[in-house]
Amino acid sequence: MVSDFIHLEEPGDPTLVMLHGTGGDEIEMLQFGKELSRRTGFLSLRGKEPEGRVNRWFRRFGEGVFDEPNLRMRTEELADYVMEKLPEKKRVAVGFSNGANIAAATLLLRPEAFDAAALLAPMVPLQPDTLPDLGGKPILMICGERDPMVPRMNALALATMFETAGAALELHWHPGGHGFGPAELNVLKAWIARL
Repeated sequence: MVSDFIHLEEPGDPTLVMLHGTGGDEIEMLQFGKELSRRTGFLSLRGKEPEGRVNRWFRRFGEGVFDEPNLRMRTEELADYVMEKLPEKKRVAVGFSNGANIAAATLLLRPEAFDAAALLAPMVPLQPDTLPDLGGKPILMICGERDPMVPRMNALALATMFETAGAALELHWHPGGHGFGPAELNVLKAWIARL
């Protein structure tokens, strides 16, 4: 039995695995998930690496400078957990910011954990030793042209990694920063509906 996460769950198939950003939690992500789809299940998790009083998925040394051993350990833990918790379900990661980064790390290190992934404001989390075979796995990236935390070249580098690994990547740019608005929400809803 892998170690448990604080979580909220509503059964369904496919199941959206909701991964919050820094300072978020499983409650807000479950509410967000219900805005995205009425026909899926949900597994909304809380990251285990507190930073001060806020929740994170893995440690960092500074903005965009990650503790890679900790990131790799937390990625393995997340992958084991979702696969054990949802063994027969189609697992779709939906992550924002720090949640998008651990979802991206999982796709690169443990791609079997997720059948698809929507990454909101992601950056390159790490450089794997070798790229996995993503074999047409659906991945949506929603990125801001003026994101102060994720330079455009960093987002493009992550997109290139996924495309090189064979993912069915959709890359959507919006004119804003480190977030998303109603138009991006509609892009995400439509992408989920097509799964």
